[in-house]
Amino acid sequence: MITRRDVLRLLAAAAVAPRLDAAPSPLLKRRIPSSGEELPVIGVGTWRTFDVGLSAEERAPLVAAMRELVVQGGRVVDSSPMYGRSEEVLGAVAEPVRARLFLATKVWTGGREAGIAQMNASLRKLRTSSVDLMQVHNLLDVAAHLPTLRKWKEAGRIRYIGITHYTSSAYGEVEALLRRERLDFLQINYSAAEREAEARLLPLARERGVAVIANRPFAEGALLRRLMAQPLPAWAAEIDCRSWAQLLLKFVVSHPAITCAIPGTGKV
Repeated sequence: MITRRDVLRLLAAAAVAPRLDAAPSPLLKRRIPSSGEELPVIGVGTWRTFDVGLSAEERAPLVAAMRELVVQGGRVVDSSPMYGRSEEVLGAVAEPVRARLFLATKVWTGGREAGIAQMNASLRKLRTSSVDLMQVHNLLDVAAHLPTLRKWKEAGRIRYIGITHYTSSAYGEVEALLRRERLDFLQINYSAAEREAEARLLPLARERGVAVIANRPFAEGALLRRLMAQPLPAWAAEIDCRSWAQLLLKFVVSHPAITCAIPGTGKV
């Protein structure tokens, strides 16, 4: 039987050093601590991949990706007004399966009134009157936006509130907010190449009952570019992995604080 020590040693030889837990079921779910609702551990991010044109040809792969996500039991799709046309495109291509999705987006602007206007615009682009999760993107004017998010949650326009960032340089501010505010979600970068969140943020999120969405699970593709030329180790089959992408995602979701990972994708 392969041990965790074996996995660490072998992946270190492949230039990464993660922790892996065997989790063979593709329908593995984790609970949102603040509600008990379960989410599948793999979702989809839309940065760059959904920022496409208006033609049916350009959007067809995204329609197929949304359909396949739902077929495989996935739900979480994350976007932002920062991502160009991504919200608008997501609203269009997800419409046939909207009822089965957990939609997350963000507010990314300065000032209370500008934030309200932007969130209303996001709902229009997503073709919905409410979203599951609204997050303050990269903590931009977080003090102005969190009171609005709480009011929208009370009014039923959003179900959960959270904050996001993608770089370790902001971890001090993220940690302070986690300790000071009652939040449902934290979205943060975490991968086999970016493990800094393990030190303080992930344990703190568990302690505070905050769900964690892992962005950049492939380190913005850098891990896949490093590893794709190397053969997948034979022991990967023992933990039900047939590709480097599966192996790296399994590392991310093996951490008990992680609720969902959102690799960006635009095709099945």
